[in-house]
Amino acid sequence: MASSAGVPVTFDRIAKSFGPVRVLEELSLQVAPGEFLVLLGASGPGKTTALRILAGLETASSGRILIGDRDVTEVLPKYRDVSMVFQSYALYPHKTVAENIGFPLKVRKVPKDQQDTAIREAAAQVQIDQLLDRYPRQLSGGQRQRVALARAMVRRPSVFLMDEPLSNLDAKLRGHMRAELKHMQSELGTTTIYVTHDQIEAMTLAHRVAILEKGVLQQLDTPAKIYNDPANLFVAQFIGSPPMNVVHGALDGSRFQTRGGGVDVPVAGRIAKAILGARPEDCAVTATGQGHLSAEIYAVELIGDHTLVTVKAGQDMLTVKASKDFAGATGEAVGVSFTRDRLFVFDAESGARIR
Repeated sequence: MASSAGVPVTFDRIAKSFGPVRVLEELSLQVAPGEFLVLLGASGPGKTTALRILAGLETASSGRILIGDRDVTEVLPKYRDVSMVFQSYALYPHKTVAENIGFPLKVRKVPKDQQDTAIREAAAQVQIDQLLDRYPRQLSGGQRQRVALARAMVRRPSVFLMDEPLSNLDAKLRGHMRAELKHMQSELGTTTIYVTHDQIEAMTLAHRVAILEKGVLQQLDTPAKIYNDPANLFVAQFIGSPPMNVVHGALDGSRFQTRGGGVDVPVAGRIAKAILGARPEDCAVTATGQGHLSAEIYAVELIGDHTLVTVKAGQDMLTVKASKDFAGATGEAVGVSFTRDRLFVFDAESGARIR
């Protein structure tokens, strides 16, 4: 299938309220032609609402939507040249796979021979060309999702919109379909906007990630930049598996102090209620009395290629990524040391990052 040239998409100060509830606060972002942008957030911060406004299934309270250089804010969904893939697949149970895939072309009265060619090409793209005569009830979840993708692709839209399309699949199939989706999108070059609450999906699929919380854009950047340079405490804790460790204490000059110890940090200031952030891979378990903090082992989990060691330091729980042959027992007194130049400091009250 020939790749469709991607078009830019612009959310220009899009706001949305349902009665007194404000779900989107003047969202402004630009999606580059051919970009795979992921809208990421916990459930209910307006991600799906933003997608539905772009599709024309929901109207914005204010602001504009542009696809290419065309203002489509008041344009009917069918004239926007977008295809949407839903979490539920939304297949017609009484139609075959071929009929499901070809339905958008039938509605547009595309000639039958062109329909057949396009259906076969789309089915081959997602590797279901052997299943064209089957019905949805005869398919697995992964096969149904491929049918939904082929149906979205068949008319080569300017923009793909995907709303949690992998959330109904089991973990192994999800991983497989992530790789398929990423490959397919790079082959087609179609601008894609993808909604998920799964940060692994966001990190693996996206060229850039837009993190939303309570309808407000928190950070928009590449997955690597968001992981290594989070804008605030919310982003720092939302991205990463296991999430970033947080230690409560105070910032006194360039030293972070807590009841169980202290560490020099790469920033300076005076904050009575501060939070130290450290990724699990930037922490190490040491002999007692030797680290930056005193702690005791709470749990040890062998993951395979590494061990996750949960330690309790005062009121804070920290997860440390240790080697697969880590030997330590629950209740054992230990120290925790940090990689100093990989530490983050946040204001505990506002969540703002101290730079």
